[in-house]
Amino acid sequence: MKLGIVGLPNVGKSTLFNAITEAGAESANYPFCTIEPNIGVVAVPDQRLAVLNEMYQSEKVIPASIEFYDIAGLVRGASKGEGLGNKFLSHIREVEAILHVVRCFEDSDITHVEGDVNPLRDIETINLELVFSDLEIIEKRIQKTEKLIKSDKSLIEELELLKLIKEALEEGNTVRTLDLSPEQQKIVRSFNLLSSKPTIYVGNVSEEDIKNYGADNQYVGKLKELASGENAEVVVICAKIEAEIAELDEDEKQMFLDELGLKESGLDRLIKASYSLLGLISYLTAGPKEVRAWTIKNGLKAPQAAGKIHSDFERGFIRAEIVAFNDLVACGSHGAAKEKGLVRLEGKEYIVKDGDVILFRFNV
Repeated sequence: MKLGIVGLPNVGKSTLFNAITEAGAESANYPFCTIEPNIGVVAVPDQRLAVLNEMYQSEKVIPASIEFYDIAGLVRGASKGEGLGNKFLSHIREVEAILHVVRCFEDSDITHVEGDVNPLRDIETINLELVFSDLEIIEKRIQKTEKLIKSDKSLIEELELLKLIKEALEEGNTVRTLDLSPEQQKIVRSFNLLSSKPTIYVGNVSEEDIKNYGADNQYVGKLKELASGENAEVVVICAKIEAEIAELDEDEKQMFLDELGLKESGLDRLIKASYSLLGLISYLTAGPKEVRAWTIKNGLKAPQAAGKIHSDFERGFIRAEIVAFNDLVACGSHGAAKEKGLVRLEGKEYIVKDGDVILFRFNV
């Protein structure tokens, strides 16, 4: 999963990126690597892995991972190539979802690029650049489709959809705000439009405001109101505190969170929100060699889930031996769960559930 972190200068974007990637490396003993200066890979926190590791005494524990892209900043006119605009837009095109960091705190020592704190204006600045870029793509697509439609009448529905999108973009609306049918959504995905990307608005608040997750912060209130109208989510964090957490070991981290009255770190909440927004779940595999989490789309059938491990697993799928994580833990071992009839054999139509512990049988 690739998540792109975007935002105007001095909103806390880079502070958050640096904190997230460091925290991810520390929290799960997962090898942190910087593929490029602006890409960090972190482990997805999953307490179930430690439980399975204890049960199977595995040689390795491999969590699921997320790539965070610290996308180049932008200025007004990015869609026309101003500043690092072209680079900014091309990087967004590569990610599955956008984490849009907006400043929701006052600080006279940190200058705001627009002169004052106004998260809704900041969001509009970036969203309009995405809209302008999409509008250019849609206009070209309409011209091409109108030519092709003379010989291919099956494109009529697509042309109507393109015109609907064009109208929304011209009004300054993002594509994700449109109420589209599943069939229309499938067509839109093929366009890879920037403003159709699932989005989480990350409200960066002060150290004081994070104690109640920004409940009394006027900017956060406005942010949530905006997000509810455009199919987006909001996660409130304090980038400064995340940076402090990143430098602590696991025990110190929990003590620090307890002192602040926080249940979990901003990173954990961001990952959970990202999974929810993208409709993702994790199934698990376990044995003496390794315990591992595999991220898949919710609703995927067993052969396709097996293909996540290796294409041969999907191609030669026979059946899946499955036990729910909670049942496995309650029984204490795979053998005990089998004796109680809690280990099931499922075929090609089985839809994998979050927390399924699976052994795939295949033959190629």
